[in-house]
Amino acid sequence: MKNNNVILQTTTKVTFFIIFLFSIHIFFAGHFSPGGGFVGGLLTTGAIVLLLLAFDLETVRATLPFNFTVVIAVGLLLSLGTAAGSILFNVPFFTHAFGHFNLPLFGDTELHTAMIFDLGVYLVVVGAAITIIQSIGGDE
Repeated sequence: MKNNNVILQTTTKVTFFIIFLFSIHIFFAGHFSPGGGFVGGLLTTGAIVLLLLAFDLETVRATLPFNFTVVIAVGLLLSLGTAAGSILFNVPFFTHAFGHFNLPLFGDTELHTAMIFDLGVYLVVVGAAITIIQSIGGDE
């Protein structure tokens, strides 16, 4: 069924990017304040669900041509690889490394391997939630 609600679709196009950018902010703020991969992933999932409400499933699949099962697998590899990477350096499991770097547009920036773990969690949350929603919404 083709939805033809112009006001909802136009508002969704703007709101999607606002929610998505806020989810990225929450993802990066997660190391020093509440947030991180899980909450950022839930916000991104909410933004995609908003797209699904305003448009039909096939339009969203054409707009976001990701195989979300692969997104889950990549997220698991990142998370488990980061957690198990500490074994290679003979330190306790889940020990993360960090350092200060001078990046061109950001200046002095502190980077953590925990951010890679959070990215994996983010991808798993988005991939799993959207896979479930698409499988439920795809039934006739």
